[in-house]
Amino acid sequence: MLTINRLSIEDARVLIEGARAKAHEIGVPMCIAITDESGQLMAFERMDGGKITSTIIAQDKAYIAAGAKRTTESYGAASQPGSPAFGINSAIGGRLMVVGGGLPVIIGGEVVGAIGLSSGTPAQDTQCAQAGIEHFISSVSS
Repeated sequence: MLTINRLSIEDARVLIEGARAKAHEIGVPMCIAITDESGQLMAFERMDGGKITSTIIAQDKAYIAAGAKRTTESYGAASQPGSPAFGINSAIGGRLMVVGGGLPVIIGGEVVGAIGLSSGTPAQDTQCAQAGIEHFISSVSS
């Protein structure tokens, strides 16, 4: 029997809620994107003050994290000159993000979606994305 686990729109809202809370805590207004397991956008929020250019970046980070089933940050070192994946950031019409802030949402070892954030530093984006996932996992566990 084939079973496909995927996020619901309510799950997406919980992910955004957790990421938004962390963004408020650190004082950085973020753009927050949630995708399904195939990288298709499910939900998006641009907090007041979130950078206009970050709307697309957040969506691309979530897209890549879901589609590649790995963090966007993991492409950073591999995409530098002299590295095996040099130039990969130009793949997929330039959508392949190589900086932190895109994380797959993994439940039971399966990627069920992804979260992408942008407007802060890559470390801040990742911190808020991780907070969104932790908030979601705690809501699922309760």
